[in-house]
Amino acid sequence: MNGEFMNGKKSNIIKDKSFTFALRIVKFYKFLIENKEFVLSKQLLRSGTSVGAMIRESEHAESKADFIHKMAIAQKEANEAAYWIELLFQSKYLTQEQYKSIIEDINELQRLWSSIILSSKGKYYGKK
Repeated sequence: MNGEFMNGKKSNIIKDKSFTFALRIVKFYKFLIENKEFVLSKQLLRSGTSVGAMIRESEHAESKADFIHKMAIAQKEANEAAYWIELLFQSKYLTQEQYKSIIEDINELQRLWSSIILSSKGKYYGKK
């Protein structure tokens, strides 16, 4: 999908996937609130939605170093979200199936970030 045009706009796979992930986190937050979990859910909401926000910010980075920095922050936020998800799973708020599904999303995003960050660092430091 990366590079293809959707609705007259060029798509961006990491932007699209991080937005879809954030939307999933919002829906999960609503589910947790309905099940009377108010503390961990807010931590997850904050870290899980900031992932996509940092990707959006990276689109208008002031430099290649700023771009790399914003991508790295998004990666750290996803890692934090994975922590809260693990805690929610171990606390029995998530089934194993739900846990595996959302962790797979995070792992996919992490692979994309790693590739983008490594590629950008190579370009930034003059490596091919």
